[in-house]
Amino acid sequence: MIEIKNVTKKYGKLVANENISMNVKDGEMAVLLGPNGAGKSTLIKSVCGLLRFDGSILIDGFENHTVQAKRLLGYVPEIPSMFGMLTVYEHLEFIAKAYKLENWKSLADELLARLELDDKAKKLGKELSKGMQQKVSICCALLHKPRAVIFDEPLVGLDPHAIRELKNLFEELKQSDSSLIVSTHMIETMEDNWDTTYIMQNGKVRASADKADHDSTSLESLYFSITEGGSN
Repeated sequence: MIEIKNVTKKYGKLVANENISMNVKDGEMAVLLGPNGAGKSTLIKSVCGLLRFDGSILIDGFENHTVQAKRLLGYVPEIPSMFGMLTVYEHLEFIAKAYKLENWKSLADELLARLELDDKAKKLGKELSKGMQQKVSICCALLHKPRAVIFDEPLVGLDPHAIRELKNLFEELKQSDSSLIVSTHMIETMEDNWDTTYIMQNGKVRASADKADHDSTSLESLYFSITEGGSN
């Protein structure tokens, strides 16, 4: 479970996140929606321990900055960050050593194959396109079988096959009781996977909704009904 309690993040006088609270249960996907500048990426970076903030964030009961929490957390950033002189496979090997994983190679091979990177395993990071780098980021984030996974615009730059596989991975992660937070502008791609949505504007959660309470309403329609009074 991911528990965010009264989180506020300021940059000087600018309030990027103001008193945000949300819970993402085991086996649940929460989708963060909102326009550019709404504070979604700031919140995600706070959850991942990349920013200081006021409030509390727990990962399966552990404070998010602790080693215990970081072992449970996977993160796919909006902009992939790779080592230019490491190969694709060496990135996975790096993750395996960092988390002290055993018997990880079969999962690494499976992830590479599913995202059509198996024939790119020996390519250097600097030789990869943005989309391929995004695929590597996904593989690295999932290799240690995290209990909580944070995705910041994960579908941008992916080809149709990779989008389909990532959506399948979303469902598999949920079935394994992982908690997911996904920030995206590609609302229509989340229709099959979302359980809860938090709609942000101006650093605040403007509204939240559960899919179970809006079974006949699309996520896109729900978003526009809240942010634009029903006009799209």
